Amino acid sequence: MYTTRNFKTKKAFKEALALGLKLTYFQPGPFGGNEKQDGTIAIEGPHYPAPHTWYATCKVEGGYIVSIK
Repeated sequence: MYTTRNFKTKKAFKEALALGLKLTYFQPGPFGGNEKQDGTIAIEGPHYPAPHTWYATCKVEGGYIVSIK
């Protein structure tokens, strides 16, 4: 899955959450549309076609990312 914003680094992703931004996520392609609204998800970035250089495990609540590991 990807964040709606295309963060180039995991550090920038974590900083955005620390600033209190409401971060959402999506699954591209034919597998999208049924993303978990609550629980744990895996995020990768930056978005395709750039090579993925970071990965994160995130806790989500109500369709928003609330914590990042």
